[in-house]
Amino acid sequence: MIQRVIISLVTVLAALAPAALHAQTDPQLSQYYEVPSFYNPAAVGRTDFIRIRGGARLQWMGIERAPKTFVAVADMPMKLFGKRIGLGVAIDQETAGLYSTLNASAQLAYKINKLGGTWTAGVQIGLLDQGFKGSEVDMPDDDDYHESNDDALPRTDVHGSAVDFSAGIWYDHRLFYAGISCSHLSAPTVKLKADGDNGGDATTGTEQYFEFGSKRTLYFIAGGNIPLKNTLFDILPSVLVKSDFAFTTAEINARVRYNKFLTFGVGYRWNDAVIATIAAEYKNFFIGYSYDYATTAIAKASSGSHEVFAGYSLKLNLGDKNRNKHKSIRYM
Repeated sequence: MIQRVIISLVTVLAALAPAALHAQTDPQLSQYYEVPSFYNPAAVGRTDFIRIRGGARLQWMGIERAPKTFVAVADMPMKLFGKRIGLGVAIDQETAGLYSTLNASAQLAYKINKLGGTWTAGVQIGLLDQGFKGSEVDMPDDDDYHESNDDALPRTDVHGSAVDFSAGIWYDHRLFYAGISCSHLSAPTVKLKADGDNGGDATTGTEQYFEFGSKRTLYFIAGGNIPLKNTLFDILPSVLVKSDFAFTTAEINARVRYNKFLTFGVGYRWNDAVIATIAAEYKNFFIGYSYDYATTAIAKASSGSHEVFAGYSLKLNLGDKNRNKHKSIRYM
């Protein structure tokens, strides 16, 4: 019963598309601390490595057409005209119900050393692509809650794209880091048109399109590295807060790392889920897994959410001129 209700809600949301549906288009990630540059373009080039991370998230297992997400990021430091900068790329692809979203972005950041740490300002430009499988819409006509002939709902596959911008500021200290950013700065609106033609209505001869609006979203990420004296253990707390000015949520995590090799921890996402995480690093290779158990009524229909990330870091030789180079606390 709950599954049918959720599927119906997805269909209702789809019906709102022509009214310029506004929604958070950024995926939910439990291991956000592994891909900070995905949320903040100023978090690129933090280490002396080419750092690559990629992962997948299967949300709300057991529910048909639940969100599925793939994310990949890569970044590196370099010097240009004697200035320290960071370069990065970020890609994510998500399907949820009949919707699909693809983001592909390039990132550039500028670094200076002040107040005992490294300050970074970063910008991001990318392409936001949205799609909706209208050909797979199945509207029941035997109840009082749906209109099977609703003209506001596309009955063919539609998609469209728009240019997207983000910006952020980041601070790295020997013992902690913090950053604030804003995604979808221009609040782009994607016009979805029918695939394979000009989006016209064959009946009326007029152009027909649907709109998807992306709201500006603020992110605050902070974390630390607290070594336990005379032990091989480090405590790695972190927090993520995000808001699109209509909806705000927060997540807090506490992880323990042993001998810079094995990490395990727990987390809590406000009014959503509890999280368990385990990860390992060996010779610049990384793999991490997290499991979310919902604390809301959705737990009655889902067995939970699974997320896996893997990555590799390639050491760079930045030369003797880089006297102020800074390593991420993950490698200290």
